[in-house]
Amino acid sequence: MSVSLSDFMIQVTHSPLIAMTVLLTLGVILVNGWTDAPNAIATCVSTRAMPPAQAILMAAAFNFLGVLVMTMISNKVAMTIYNMVDFGDNSGDASLALCAALFAIVIWATVAWKFGIPTSESHALIAGLSGAAIAINGGFNGINPAEWSKVLIGLGLSSVLGFLSGFLFVRLIELICRGMSRSRTLRFFQGAQIAGGASMAFMHGAQDGQKFMSVFLLGFFLAQGRADVSQFAIPLWLMVLCSAVMGLGTSIGGYRIIKAVGLDMVKLQMYQGFAADAAAAGCLLLSSLTGIPVSTTHTKTTAIMGVGASKRLRAVDWSIVREMVVTWVLTFPGCGLLGFVMVKLFLVIF
Repeated sequence: MSVSLSDFMIQVTHSPLIAMTVLLTLGVILVNGWTDAPNAIATCVSTRAMPPAQAILMAAAFNFLGVLVMTMISNKVAMTIYNMVDFGDNSGDASLALCAALFAIVIWATVAWKFGIPTSESHALIAGLSGAAIAINGGFNGINPAEWSKVLIGLGLSSVLGFLSGFLFVRLIELICRGMSRSRTLRFFQGAQIAGGASMAFMHGAQDGQKFMSVFLLGFFLAQGRADVSQFAIPLWLMVLCSAVMGLGTSIGGYRIIKAVGLDMVKLQMYQGFAADAAAAGCLLLSSLTGIPVSTTHTKTTAIMGVGASKRLRAVDWSIVREMVVTWVLTFPGCGLLGFVMVKLFLVIF
């Protein structure tokens, strides 16, 4: 099933519930742009391969390409998120629960951004939706265990595989370039670093773009009273809209996250930044093709940690890492509880 742009505009202008759902979903996508998307370009900015303004434009363009190309190849990630929870048969209550979850996600992510901590919007999304589903169903019967198991697999992939890939890939580069002059390799790795940032932005769109577009369509269908929709096609206009809003978010608040990930945690040279980007992008590609929703934040930051640890463990600022890990650990229970509470509050208010 697909939604045309003309039908979408008619529905939004005639239904306050659909309009509210759309605005909240776009708000979550905007927040993703300023908290998650900057991770993709953090290394190419920190190594000075690109200035921030150009990197942000590149991120917006390759986010869109990632959404477009990967959706044409496989929309498994979108279907995983779409079918992960069930808000029940009452479409009115279901829409309200989804709106409450989205509101909780915006609050959680904004607080994390305020402190410059790169929280995972993917995990915030999953936690918020799950907490809302538990609240509206009065129990765990609204959680799909088969789809949730993919989330747990993705948690391991984004953390362990990201770190190991970063560690091994930078060692491989050092082995290949051993004996080469610094001036000979510097120009190559400046271009490679830009290509690495572009590939990370591409894979961010491929992963997170699909997640949030599936939620966008879920909210649209629920607000129309169509809780039975199980298959859908993602329209081109929605890909453009999602990419544009993500790019806007990155331009508004991205530098705070770029500083935490690319400048404060580990001091990287260009070849090391390229290694981190290439390793993380490879992990994200594998996850996207298999339909496993992983955190782009976890994947990128753990790849950077792996690169830093390849030099020596003290090269990594573990105090920054500790702040990130605490935020990651708290995201599932914290944002899940916030989603649960917001549903109860919305039911009372509305």
